[in-house]
Amino acid sequence: MCGITGYIGYREAYPIVIKGLQRLEYRGYDSAGIMLFDGQDIHVTKTKGKVVDLEALANNDEKSKKGSTGIGHTRWATHGVPNDVNSHPHTSMSGNLVIVHNGIIENYDTIKKELINRGYTFKSDTDTEVLVNLIEEVKKTEDCKLGKAVQIALNQVVGAYAIAVFDKSKTNEIVVARLGSPIAIGIGKDYKEFFVASDASPFIEYTNKAIYLEDEEMAVIKVGKGVKVRKIKDDSLVDTTIQELQLSLEQIEKGGYDHFMLKEIHEQPKAIQDTFRGRMLADEGIIKMSSVSNHLEKFLNADRIIIVACGTSWHAGLVGEYLFEDIARIPVEVEYASEFRYRNPIITEKDIVIAISQSGETADTLAAIKLAKSKGAFVFGVCNVVGSSIARETHSGSYTHAGPEIGVASTKAFTTQITVLTLIALKLGKAKGNISQTDFNSYIQMMRLIPSQVEKVLESDEHVKYISSIYKDATNCLYLGRGFNFPVALEGALKLKEISYIHAEGYPAAEMKHGPIALIDENMPIFVIATNKGHYEKVVSNIQEIKSRAGKIIAVVTEGDTTVKEIADHVIEIPETAEALTPLLTTIPLQLLSYHIAVMLGKNVDQPRNLAKSVTVE
Repeated sequence: MCGITGYIGYREAYPIVIKGLQRLEYRGYDSAGIMLFDGQDIHVTKTKGKVVDLEALANNDEKSKKGSTGIGHTRWATHGVPNDVNSHPHTSMSGNLVIVHNGIIENYDTIKKELINRGYTFKSDTDTEVLVNLIEEVKKTEDCKLGKAVQIALNQVVGAYAIAVFDKSKTNEIVVARLGSPIAIGIGKDYKEFFVASDASPFIEYTNKAIYLEDEEMAVIKVGKGVKVRKIKDDSLVDTTIQELQLSLEQIEKGGYDHFMLKEIHEQPKAIQDTFRGRMLADEGIIKMSSVSNHLEKFLNADRIIIVACGTSWHAGLVGEYLFEDIARIPVEVEYASEFRYRNPIITEKDIVIAISQSGETADTLAAIKLAKSKGAFVFGVCNVVGSSIARETHSGSYTHAGPEIGVASTKAFTTQITVLTLIALKLGKAKGNISQTDFNSYIQMMRLIPSQVEKVLESDEHVKYISSIYKDATNCLYLGRGFNFPVALEGALKLKEISYIHAEGYPAAEMKHGPIALIDENMPIFVIATNKGHYEKVVSNIQEIKSRAGKIIAVVTEGDTTVKEIADHVIEIPETAEALTPLLTTIPLQLLSYHIAVMLGKNVDQPRNLAKSVTVE
């Protein structure tokens, strides 16, 4: 939810930390701050606004940019409104300790009252300032080092956190810890320098070696000595594994595109190809997924599949419901993770829970996984980030291979999640005998064409841009779809809301008559997915009903369609494919529409207001 970055070593810390904050700004961008230690004094610079505002402020005082130790933070506000004072880093009352924090300390108020009774005063409204003063109080009363003080303090708090703490009296070390929020430690050559960040993107050009802390672990990082990781609960040492990163610098830069979102939309042909590469062996007519094969009996004997997810991943899960029930003939329920975790769901050992998350760190989805495991269910994860919490918490799973997704509004994550779910559904349908070899082979050959077909849809960009210019000033929009494309309608509406702030709703096309039709007039754009598969004639009837009420119709149709083309105000064509695969194509023009409308309205496409990429708090 917030972005943490830090450096300790022999280089100038300021440019490393600032660049790190720029790369983490997708995690939160309502305020930003940085602490530099110049060898004698701590310098904290922070401000409401974006990292660019922080840079402008720092440029006014060159002394505040000196030093080879620094920590930084870009914020998505939880406790305390976005302002200069509530921005991180926060210092203890003495000024000796400095902290950056991602997460929420739920019992902060109780702790704060006790600290006030002990003479502490507070400048901000944040739970984070409470935490840093708690650490200082423990350090003083227990007469212990920073690492021990952090451990004791964290055993007294309730909530979620990723933290980095610096102590002016221990200038060669930084202490980090995590519970529910990710933290990575980049390892420099010969332990002469270290990097700290919410993910590896801030330090990828300096090292490809990293340690990812697990929940309830903390690390004391000492220059020249290494990293010592302990369990927060019992202080026991942890054997750590240094991972070699696969991330490249090129992947996290815009590559000539105006926005990350546009880059990521255009990366979808490759992302889909990468996701089924090595899994879908078209020439051999097989789908090879060891994560499924190793647990095939569980899948085949399951009473049902429960899919848990949030946001765009939930929409991908809805497509998965159609896929599993249609192809594999397994009953499926799709749940919002945030509701599933709290409604005392009925879960048994005969259930399979599939958890979907781009980041692999979504707090509600992680909580749903833990609940399902406690009830004996087999949990399968679908996520994009290698080494993420969901990848570690689940019994098995499959990575999408979308590559880094920086734009807050998810695009390639959605299509690669659907790709993985399609492969699993086909594999299970074949294993259960619910799909013939001929149909199975046909699906594989059509899947093989999807990347090139997405490329073809992307060629309609200028046409979509023209349509966007016509409807950019709309205040309300409807998105309609049926069958496999009902979730795409939901996703299209979400994209428009997220980045243009235009109110939009997605509905099954047949449900339009049960309420939304009252909204239709000559000022209402209606985006209809009307491919020539499934319930085409029914959707045509729905379009006629819209037309008779003067609604403006923008239809996504199959190439060669003439019926809808005669009725609709505008059409966007997609290539012919199987109905089950159409979501991989129909979503593309809706992504482009949202993007172009947002740009034309002057919105911040990659960093829409109030949102953050990875939701690691409730």
